Amino acid sequence: MAEERRRRKSGSRLSVRVRLLAIALLPTLVVLPLFLGWAMVRWNAKFDSLLITKVNGDLTIAHQYFSRILENSGEKIDALGQSASFRDVADSGDAALLAGLLERRREELGLDFLYVVRRDRTVEAASPPSAVPPVSKDWPVIEQAFAGSAATSVDIFEAGDLTAISPALADRARLDLVPTPNAVPTERAAETRGMVVHSASPVTVPGAPVAALVGGILLNQNLVFIDTINDLVYREASLPEGSQGTATLFLEDVRVSTNVRLFEDKRALGTRVSAAVRQKVLGEGQVWLDSAFVVNDWYISAYEPIADSFGERVGMLYVGFLETPFREAKLATLVALLLGFLVVTAGSVPLFLRWARGVFKPLEKMTDTIASVEKGDLGARTRSEGSGDEIARVAQHLDHLLDLVQESDRQLRSWNEELNTRVEERTRDLKMANRQLEDTTKQLIMSEKLAAIGEITAGVAHEINNPIAVIQGNLEVLRMLLGDHAKVASTEIRLIDEQVDRINQIVMKLLQFAKPDEYAGYADRHAPDEVISDCLPLVRHLLRKTDIEVVREATASRLVLMNRTELQQVLINLIVNAIHAMPGGGTLTMKTWDMKKEDVAGVSIEISDTGVGMSADVIARIFDPFYTTKSRQGTGLGLSITQTLVSRQGGDIKVESIEGAGTVFTIWLPEGT
Repeated sequence: MAEERRRRKSGSRLSVRVRLLAIALLPTLVVLPLFLGWAMVRWNAKFDSLLITKVNGDLTIAHQYFSRILENSGEKIDALGQSASFRDVADSGDAALLAGLLERRREELGLDFLYVVRRDRTVEAASPPSAVPPVSKDWPVIEQAFAGSAATSVDIFEAGDLTAISPALADRARLDLVPTPNAVPTERAAETRGMVVHSASPVTVPGAPVAALVGGILLNQNLVFIDTINDLVYREASLPEGSQGTATLFLEDVRVSTNVRLFEDKRALGTRVSAAVRQKVLGEGQVWLDSAFVVNDWYISAYEPIADSFGERVGMLYVGFLETPFREAKLATLVALLLGFLVVTAGSVPLFLRWARGVFKPLEKMTDTIASVEKGDLGARTRSEGSGDEIARVAQHLDHLLDLVQESDRQLRSWNEELNTRVEERTRDLKMANRQLEDTTKQLIMSEKLAAIGEITAGVAHEINNPIAVIQGNLEVLRMLLGDHAKVASTEIRLIDEQVDRINQIVMKLLQFAKPDEYAGYADRHAPDEVISDCLPLVRHLLRKTDIEVVREATASRLVLMNRTELQQVLINLIVNAIHAMPGGGTLTMKTWDMKKEDVAGVSIEISDTGVGMSADVIARIFDPFYTTKSRQGTGLGLSITQTLVSRQGGDIKVESIEGAGTVFTIWLPEGT
């Protein structure tokens, strides 16, 4: 029996030691490493996700610029075809005179070729004068011009086509292929084809009621074009030190225009993209957003396919930045965390072990005392004599605590409930703070993007204003010089006036978006229902085009403080959008009522329609600058400016929509005092 008691006692002591060691070492050697590893994995994934998000935004900017290049080229060709000078020369029937005009305008417009072709594929005139355009091919852009509408696309010209136009053009397009690791094997030694911005506009020449004015710009080795994209996307100081932004235009998988360096002073023209990227982008038609090996290093890359006028994927647009600085930053952070953990562990584990040994003996004595009490020896005492630390004092007061066990248990339960309540309150506070931090982060990111867009927009608007002023001034001079003869070109002059006015309106919207504070008007107190009544006559011509019933519910009695013109602009934008959403007719409802928002008195204005509605994806982007679902009918700034005008007055605007059922815009503005 004595031996058994001794074994049990020994086992008990061993158990106490093991548990104390586990308690001392578990947080440092197990829990902390697991938590640290989980945090490092989460941080690494979040870091990589932010990099992919950035390069996706960079690709969006590059895509918009490339689309604008195509649009500008088409507009130049169309404007020339519709101009009075072209019409006068074409009507004269003098081919030499027409060729001279085309040569002058080609150089002025920065085109590589320009010619007029009849429906029977007869070239009326061409620039350069010796050019033999490839008119035998049924280019979709030319066929569309023959059908009566201008068109612009990217097309691939064979070497023979380029040589027929201009040998110099063929020489510029030719690129010797450079062996590239991971590229699809090829037996070709050179890329002789050319990627061309191909535009055509319908015109009329004597003896041919249907003809087309065709022009193009060769993108091969167009370094100004690709450097402009790179400077636009990766402005100075937009990337950390050591990183480098790059942009490239591919003809299939061959770099025909790039600022990626093969060597320090040599661009990587003629190098090819990896097989993996080629398969996903050209083969599957998907956008690549991931790391990719570019020529001689790894880049955070974004590729998107480019389709020609035939609908075939013929190339790619790429932007990306060097991955190495970001990878080195991540590695440095991970090493610092690991070293910190090792230092903490090396310093804390010996200390924990020493403290644990100091706890063993007092605890074992307390265990023996409690065991004696459980057996009924109420006179058992620890009789501990120690250093006077907390454990020694606990041992000394054990007898007293045994008498208060029941009361202590009750108190402990109460404290536990209170602690749980505090933990729950603190958890709610932390969750609220976290949501506020996330909202603030999103607002900062959006502010940075809008600031960048606003800067670009202001510059574009400024650059447009100057040529528009020149056009207006010269148009007036033209009227004076022509006198009564101006009536011959009255239609063309009127079209120019209308288009100039449209451009002025677009520029005004751009400036209003880019510099809203500078275009803020004088604010005054207005009744929303009166302003709505003033707006309806302005859109009456649109209402007459379709069967739309206008319903009004006016119950608001408060006045709002806002510039009347700006308030009209907000309401007209929403009304016009509602009308466009109901091409087959429907009901346009306008309501006003007094409403408090967060104890602030104000007025709510609701404009709803029974039109086609919007998807969730469209709703998420409806207030983004330059986003539009109306193709070429709008600038994409209407709703963005509307939101800016409303927010500037301390109000807000919300939208709800169901596809096929209609859309509701609700504006709230504070009461004007």
